[in-house]
Amino acid sequence: MSKINAVCVYCGSSPGTDPAFITAAQDFGKILAENDVRLIYGGGSVGLMGALAHAVLDHGGEVTGIIPEFLTKRERPRRLPQELIVTPDMHVRKRIMFERADGFVALPGGIGTLEEVVEQLTWVQLGRHNKPILIANINAYWDPLLTLIDHMRAVKFVPQALDVNVLVAQRVEDILPAMRRAAHRVTDTEGTMAVPAERL
Repeated sequence: MSKINAVCVYCGSSPGTDPAFITAAQDFGKILAENDVRLIYGGGSVGLMGALAHAVLDHGGEVTGIIPEFLTKRERPRRLPQELIVTPDMHVRKRIMFERADGFVALPGGIGTLEEVVEQLTWVQLGRHNKPILIANINAYWDPLLTLIDHMRAVKFVPQALDVNVLVAQRVEDILPAMRRAAHRVTDTEGTMAVPAERL
């Protein structure tokens, strides 16, 4: 798996209080489009999700939105010109996101964003896949999570043998280069391991 052709981005369905978060989403959308990397995301048209998807489309990129039926009213999915997948539940949504993506990025977001990126980290730790996972630490937003992970390591709740190499970027310009370097170290088998449907 030496190429990054599609990236799953987890991010907030709200804009947050820091204008830098929206700017980062827009800038990263532009970068994805200019590098011919398809965006896989939660399908919403509001908040950071909306800013990200609109930026990809505005710069000629490709987008796949994946949203469960019960969220369609709250997050108002955009009828994208490429692909919108409406799933029956969150489990199917996350499985399709996993299958379609060559790597995962967490922009700022709330509990849902946290849950999604931590789930990917869990599956890497358990040996279910080895796709790159990157935390975009815009304006130090994810510092508390990174500190917690370091604390878990220090008290041996993350054993060295099962440690997870989470990538971190402070600037959106650094995201794709870091993911591409990591992808070169992943074999095709590691990148396509099956995640049990009942747990994803």
